[in-house]
Amino acid sequence: MNTSNSKGLFLTFEGIDGSGKSTQARMLAETLRAAGHDVVLTREPGGSEGAEQIRRLVLEGDPDRWSAATELLLFTAARRDHLERTIEPALAAGKVVICDRFADSSRMYQGLSRGNLRAEVDQLHALMIGREPDLTLLIDMDPETGLARAKGRQGTEERFEDFGLELQQTMRAGFLALAAEFGDRIRVIDGARDMDLVAADVLAHTQAALT
Repeated sequence: MNTSNSKGLFLTFEGIDGSGKSTQARMLAETLRAAGHDVVLTREPGGSEGAEQIRRLVLEGDPDRWSAATELLLFTAARRDHLERTIEPALAAGKVVICDRFADSSRMYQGLSRGNLRAEVDQLHALMIGREPDLTLLIDMDPETGLARAKGRQGTEERFEDFGLELQQTMRAGFLALAAEFGDRIRVIDGARDMDLVAADVLAHTQAALT
């Protein structure tokens, strides 16, 4: 049963590392499926076979493995494959696509944090992607708390966390500025609360976008 609108809904989650956005994305997907929506839960970098291969290149290894410019090209290549093979077909079928990170993360991590490449990010996005989400939910979190959470996962994909607290502080400020820039689609949600309270806000914003 598909009760989403016929053109689908493209919803993304953004936030610093450890903000809880991945958990909220999963919770929202489960809630919407239980309500009868046809949902595709995906992530970036990744979400398609080719993009998952690129994910391993950019998220694992030494922090200085790639320059910011090279990193941007890799992320854009992964996003293009993801868009072609996963996102656009699902939206064309009227599905709800929930994506853990999208172009806003490139605007921050490559565009702001390391190389001041925001203009290049926007140019590549316009040339190769050309699509913004219908709704973006920014889970806001204190950088110190978020970094502690992220490092506590003890995973292998910690290349960006290994840049340290200063990067996360820069990212938080940048994401909040991005929310002001794209106020038509970005909603800021306080992530420093019980996850069920956060989920309730997430669902309310999503239901508003679905109507």
